[in-house]
Formats: sequence, C-alpha cells, structure tokens
Amino acid sequence: MKYIIVTGGVMSGLGKGITMASIGRILKNRGYKIVPIKIDPYINIDAGTMNPFQHGEVYVLGDGAEVDLDLGNYERFMDVELGREHNITTGLVYSAVIERERRGEYLGQTVQIIPHVTDEIKARIRQVAAKSGADICLVEVGGTVGDIESMPFLEAVRQMRGEESDFLLVHVTLVPFTTLREPKTKPTQHSVKALLELGLHPDIIVCRCKKALKEDTKKKIAMFCNVKGEAVISAQDTDDIYEVPLLLEQEGIAAYIMKELQLKQLEEDNEWTKMIERRKSLAIRDKKIQIAIVGKYAELEDSYLSIKEAIKHAATAIGCNVKLKWIEAEDLEVDKALNPLFDDVHGILVPGGFGVRGAEGKIKAIEYARTNKVPFLGLCFGFQLAVIEVARHVAKLKDANSSELGETPHPVIALLEEQRGVKNKGGTMRLGNHVVFIRGDTVAKKVYGKKRIVERHRHRYEVNPEYIERIEQEGILFSGTDRSGVRMEILEIPDHPFFFATQFHPEFKSRPNKPSAPFKAFLEACVREHEY
Repeated sequence: MKYIIVTGGVMSGLGKGITMASIGRILKNRGYKIVPIKIDPYINIDAGTMNPFQHGEVYVLGDGAEVDLDLGNYERFMDVELGREHNITTGLVYSAVIERERRGEYLGQTVQIIPHVTDEIKARIRQVAAKSGADICLVEVGGTVGDIESMPFLEAVRQMRGEESDFLLVHVTLVPFTTLREPKTKPTQHSVKALLELGLHPDIIVCRCKKALKEDTKKKIAMFCNVKGEAVISAQDTDDIYEVPLLLEQEGIAAYIMKELQLKQLEEDNEWTKMIERRKSLAIRDKKIQIAIVGKYAELEDSYLSIKEAIKHAATAIGCNVKLKWIEAEDLEVDKALNPLFDDVHGILVPGGFGVRGAEGKIKAIEYARTNKVPFLGLCFGFQLAVIEVARHVAKLKDANSSELGETPHPVIALLEEQRGVKNKGGTMRLGNHVVFIRGDTVAKKVYGKKRIVERHRHRYEVNPEYIERIEQEGILFSGTDRSGVRMEILEIPDHPFFFATQFHPEFKSRPNKPSAPFKAFLEACVREHEY
C-alpha cells in the first residue's frame, strides 16, 4: 500500500480537503484505485450533532454515517462510495481504546497515548486501506499543525512513516500577499518548523495563495523548508473548485508524486478535463437563471455545500448559468410582501433543517412557489414543510403542522415509529441509503426514468399516514414511497410547472459528471419558465 498524508498549517479552512480530493482525482485519471480517509480531531463520535453554523454541512454517507463535509468533496471528486470507517475521529479512537481497557484486553498495562491510542489510529488506517483493495491510500489530518487535538494523530503519522516504505507527506500552507502585492513566505516557514518539531518533514508543500507564485518565491520556500524546488506547488485561488486538479497538474504535482512513489501511468482518463471545458463554456452563454435558496443557515453557504454543488452539476449538464440568491427564512416571517424578493427568481429551493426557527418563513416561500407557479424543489425538511403548506392551504386543515414544531390539531408530520423512545441524538435518525419505489405515469417517473431508486436519508419525522388520503383528494400526489407503501418519499403537484419535494437528500449522490435527477429536472423547469 502506498500512503499520501495531507496536513495543514497556519490556519484552518485553507483547502486541505480540496487539495487531497484533487490529488485523488489526478491519480484516478491515471488508472489507480484510490481510498480516502478523513481524520477529524474533535471528540465527537461523528458530525451528526454539530451546528452547521460552526461546522458547515453534515454530509451523509450511504451506510448512514454523518460526517464532515470534506468526505462529500472526496466522493464528488473521486467518484467513490465511502462508509463510516473512512472518517476517524478522536471520539471514535478514544472510545475504542477505553472499551478495550474495560474488557481487559490491555490487562496489566498502563494505557497511554503512546502506544495504545496511536496503535489504534494506525490500525484503523491500515484496515480501511487493506479492505478497499486500493493502490493508494490518501489520509487528510484535520485541523492545523500545532493544535493539541491533532497531536496523537500526527504522532501516529510519524510512526507510520518509519514503518512504511511508500509514504509521502503533503503539507498545505498559506502564502499571503501584502498590500504591496508581495508574497510572504514566513508563515509557511513557521508552519513547516512546527511540523519538524513533531518529527515530520514534508515531501511536498502546497502553497495556498491569491495568485500563482513566481519561481523565485518557490525557490525561497524550497531552501528554507528543505524540500526540492519541484516539490513546492502553487495553489492559487480559482472561481471553480473543480479546476483545482488541473491547476495542480500544471504545477507538476502529479509528475512529482508519480516519481517519488514509483508509479507508472496505467491509463488516461480525460473526462474531468472535458467536464471543465463544458463548465467554462457556460460563462459565455446567454441562458441564465436565478434560484432562490430559502434556508435558516443562509449566512453560511457551506451549510448547504452539497446543494450548491448539485446545482453546479445539473447546470453543467443542461448548459445554463445559475446564480444563487440566498434568503434567510426568518426574514420571511415578518408581515411583508414576498414579490420583491422572488420577482427576479426562476425557481425556489427549500433545503433541509431542524427546529421551529424559520419554519414559517419556509412555508411562506413554498406557498408563493405553489400559487405563483414558480418551479419548486423541497428537500427533507423542505418536503415536510411542503406537506404542511398544502395541508393548510389546499386541504384546509387549519393549523396543520409537524409534531416536531409544537402542538397542533393536525399533525400531518409525525415522529417515525422507530424513533419513539429514542433518547440519544447522535446517529439515531433514519440515515443513509434506502430504496424508494416510484409510481408509474408521474413526474417522479419522468425525472428518474425508473420505478426503483436508492437515495440517502437523514430525518426523524415523516408524513402521518392518517392524512395521506385527505391530502391526495385535493390533487396532491405522493408519487414515491418505501417498500411498505405507507412511508411517503416524494410529493408532487401534477398541474404545476414543477412542484417536487423529496423526503431524502438527492444532493448527496450528485457528481460533476452524473448530476442528480431531481436537480437536473428542477433546473430544466426553471429554464422553461424563464424562456416562457
């Protein structure tokens, strides 16, 4: 097994995840099988209970694991299907070590960070690598070098370096520019120094910067950080993250990795390059639409990262430019006309979420989309709120609501049966891949082109079966269900230009070259309405 470890210095949010995902894409294009792993130093078992304002989107894997958004980037860039074992957290590692101690597996030993915790970390990495059958294992160590939380993981990496023959360390760092447009290398030097103090030396330094670094700056970094000149890679800002693999390729990172790990090109896959060319061609097209995303975390766009990316994928496929208009759901709850906010949009998307804050604002947006014939896409909580909206205003069930949101005479959305009695919040929702059965001669059937699909879920509440018949009497159609036919998965309004909502999260399975079917259909409807 060949290992590439990615670390970061100076500050968080530099783009370690995109860097690693891009390296994976580059190697996959050359015919190698890749397995990515994300290490998160937080003590949480997983990302499921984290606030999106603090951590960004909670991404859901096929097996139901709630993980960091970087794993979404791995899946999108490398087009792989990951599972819970691909995300290693401090909480997972320490709980496993403590459980072993309680079972007596360390009997007679004093359990310590070294070797017990570091051995657990190394074992998890190697198990995932071996099980995958991959040629190369990529590991991103979250956080910043120097953080207390990261120390055990970096120590495990130090030990692995001495134990493995094929091993590369990529360090992502910052090269800021002064007001005089001069690049400053000192932050990178200090970052590498902090790495050296832990017994680790970088093989490649990826320099995040506003614009491409000149050769003299690269040579300075190489000299002070004791790496080869060709191993200093400039990673300048770009408007499109999907261009990063090509930028790194141009900088020579692929050639250097291939040489150091003694790899030969097995095949040549140009699909990624062709996809980028298609995306660039959109910039000169006249076909432009604007989509309103009505959310409760709209201030932090990373809270809806997979939705943003799914829209990009669909836009590339159908050949149109899409501008996103972010609207805070709470702002809609005050008494004011919605027309000024939505007059310039060609579609309205209501994403997932939890809790009462902003719910009524989202319902107002859904009502606007329905009554004004604006194409609408609702996801998860957006699906549930669409059910509430039509129950109130079409089926005339006064004060219909979700039991999650308060007392109501008509709980059209109720707690899942298996959720009754559940106390722990982490990892206990209906999560991951579930089969959805689609009725024939419906919008859903046209969208997907088949009657059986698999999509990823993340919810505790569902449509109350007692109200399904009453709602469908008004021309509303539940066109997708689970195997039992009782749990509703898709809602649509047949005589609307496009009113489509899903209990699941189709954005999690969207890929740059394989866009999500509901997103593609939604944008196509928006284009039709715009042209009309």
